[in-house]
Amino acid sequence: MSLKEYLLSKKLIADGSFGTYYSGKYGSQESPELACVKYPERVVDIHRDYISAGAEMLRTNTFAAYSEYLGSDVDVHELRKNAVKLAYSAIEKAKEQGFNHKVYVAGDIGPAPFDIENRENADSYRKMAKDLLEAGCDLLVFETFPDMEEIYPVIKEIKADNPEVFILVQFAVNQYGYSSTGCSVGRLVQKALNSPEIDAAGLNCSIGPAHMAALVKKLAHVNGKYISVFPNAGYPKLVRDRIFYSDNTAYFAEKMNEAADCGVDILGGCCGTKPAHIEILCNSINRSNTGKTTGDSHEFTEKSHGRNEAFYAQKEPGEKLIAVELVPPLNADDETIIKSANYLKDLGVDALTFPDSPSGRTRVDAILMAKKVAEETGMCVIPHVSCRDKNAIAIRSQIMGAYINNIYNLLIITGDPVPVTERGQVKSVFNFDSTRLMSMVDDMNSEFFTEANVVYGGAINQGRKNLDAEISRVKKKMANGASFFMSQPVFSEADAENLRRVKSETGARILCGIMPLISRRNALFMKNEISGIGINDETVEMFPENSTRELGEEIGVGLAKKAMELCDDFADGYYFSFPFNRVYLLEKLIKR
Repeated sequence: MSLKEYLLSKKLIADGSFGTYYSGKYGSQESPELACVKYPERVVDIHRDYISAGAEMLRTNTFAAYSEYLGSDVDVHELRKNAVKLAYSAIEKAKEQGFNHKVYVAGDIGPAPFDIENRENADSYRKMAKDLLEAGCDLLVFETFPDMEEIYPVIKEIKADNPEVFILVQFAVNQYGYSSTGCSVGRLVQKALNSPEIDAAGLNCSIGPAHMAALVKKLAHVNGKYISVFPNAGYPKLVRDRIFYSDNTAYFAEKMNEAADCGVDILGGCCGTKPAHIEILCNSINRSNTGKTTGDSHEFTEKSHGRNEAFYAQKEPGEKLIAVELVPPLNADDETIIKSANYLKDLGVDALTFPDSPSGRTRVDAILMAKKVAEETGMCVIPHVSCRDKNAIAIRSQIMGAYINNIYNLLIITGDPVPVTERGQVKSVFNFDSTRLMSMVDDMNSEFFTEANVVYGGAINQGRKNLDAEISRVKKKMANGASFFMSQPVFSEADAENLRRVKSETGARILCGIMPLISRRNALFMKNEISGIGINDETVEMFPENSTRELGEEIGVGLAKKAMELCDDFADGYYFSFPFNRVYLLEKLIKR
């Protein structure tokens, strides 16, 4: 009987934790996955313990079966295949002992080590899935993931090659229902269940049974799809540098029964759970899966657009938007930036943007600076939000703080890296990149900001060598809710042509970057020390050595006007940044 057929009439009880049970049973501190090649009899015994307890699904001992974790001397491909064989061996031995119930073998895939160079692990998941399927597992379980960003493209490939394979995806969230990348439990599970390649989705790890049972009520059910929950036994205690979980089997079963009553189809355990947890669950739960209720669950709906606070909302069609960047000060002196903001207001500028500590140098917080300028001038402000310095928890708090202070427009960027000289003392966070952060804000719009959504945009690097990759990234950002883009400064016909192509292939609202250079020294610095800006030697040579301030500004303004003309036919507006706060140059570039 296939797993889908089984679930039509009965709930499925899976095993509990392999890793923590293995460590406790054998007093081992090494990676449990290594037992697949070093102590295969231990792996069989643990699987058999869970079958004896009543488990109908075994997860292979492959959660972290990656060479980056286990060592380059370990043949992970052979280890993974052996793990599947050991699970089937345990089933056969259990039958010899009289345990004849059907048991499915799930190839277990956990998060791969983060690839700092490529920022994705698709190939690692692809190879893991291939090994497990070739060894004959019945289904695949992707578990403890914060979102589907990395795994979904791989899942689509797997399903295309193996249409009948059952795929379960499980997310790890905190007790409030948010993953480490800031995504809410409702959107995570709903997105998975709405994906045709995924058969079941749910939660595992991170939290105990009570919190997980409570979160289940927020999940919406989808016809033909199934929901799973695999909570920890509870919350761990650290005693003499060792982690312990309470022996709470009856409480675990009680809360899992509550989850089952809300329509959960597949139930099992994660960290701290043992065969005893699974046995009491099997003995207490109503296994019937017909006529299930959904508790307080609700259907997911797309975000409400409410009141539109977008900075571009009041502009007439065809009229160019004007945004100007004001860099927050390195100290607590705000006099100059307030003076500049008032000057730009008199020029009729539409919005002021505030970068988030560019180049990794500490400056006044962009959101707080934006708030101060908005109070002083009444202008529309667009602070930048960078992924560099804060994790998902801090950024969510930051955005909610901005919102209650009436800041509805944001520019979301990945952020410049910390300077090399400071990396010994200062660490980047990069919990995610700008695309994932946009997805998180889109989620917040659905949940919190329904009266007036946060409006956010992204950056375009038109000088990227692989422009197709940049176009793909722009499309992805638009799919995640970005409604405008600001480009790197335009200095050449090639820059303008690349942006024209981005506009043509995406339809994005683009404010083309314009930076009036002011001297040869300024041009050389931007060319050689600022990444993402394409200034050629011809541009540098237009500035004489030791020219006057007036001549340097005149040449820079002339180049900026030419850049604006190159973009005039497709640009929705211009995004000006002025070296050394020389905002008075704007008056030579636009009409009042």
